[in-house]
Amino acid sequence: MQTVFSSVLPDMPVAAVIWLVLLAVAATVVAALIVRPSRFRSELVERISDAARPSSIERAERTRVRDRERLRYADEMAVAASRATATAERSRAGWLSAQEEAEVAWQAYQAAEEDVRRLTAAAALPLPRTAKTPAEYADRERWLHRAAMDAQWRDEITVRQLSDILGGNGWDPSRHPVEQELLLRRLVRDNLAARHRAAAQREQAAWQAAERAAAAAQSLRDEAFAALHPVAEPQTELSIVGFAGPEATRELPTAAGVETTRELTPVARGRAAVVA
Repeated sequence: MQTVFSSVLPDMPVAAVIWLVLLAVAATVVAALIVRPSRFRSELVERISDAARPSSIERAERTRVRDRERLRYADEMAVAASRATATAERSRAGWLSAQEEAEVAWQAYQAAEEDVRRLTAAAALPLPRTAKTPAEYADRERWLHRAAMDAQWRDEITVRQLSDILGGNGWDPSRHPVEQELLLRRLVRDNLAARHRAAAQREQAAWQAAERAAAAAQSLRDEAFAALHPVAEPQTELSIVGFAGPEATRELPTAAGVETTRELTPVARGRAAVVA
């Protein structure tokens, strides 16, 4: 035991001096942090930020990769926009054709309605008396059949309706030709009115399809333009939370519930459908 203490005791003063020096250095650092904390914190944040920030070579490589991806995406959007524009043009052409078809059907219906009004006024007058003979009835039947076949040839009545007229299904061939013509023109008018309604519905559907196609094409064109002309993002440096303490921020006032929307230029509409 005496040998152990004799070998350790001479080194005790040296160890005490080392511990005192370390305590003095620690006290000096703590005092400096208390007196001037911002200086040490800023230096520490800058060193950590410099160590975490990528080098110029890495930034250049990232920029090249990002630009290459952006150009590729812009090319894809441009191709899609070109196809959507062609589709929109075809849709618009289809709408114009449907609009013209609806206009033709409307004019045909108007002409048939005018014929019905004219014949209604004529049927109100006393009908001429004719001899009720088999020859007269045969003439009336031949007239009805010929008028019905002419109407079917002009595509004013259907084949089924022509068959009913020729077979006497719901038609009386012995009636006066003025009455027969009035009934026939009313049938034609009803057919043309139904055709006009169907044409007006097709025109409305074609217009909606053209509107959707135009909106899709415009959206893709905007997307391609945004990909070719990106908005520059602000560069933000690395910040270490906790060293510099919380930073007060001020939020800009925004109008609640207000959305900024872009209105597309609508395609010109045709005349609304008129229900007969």
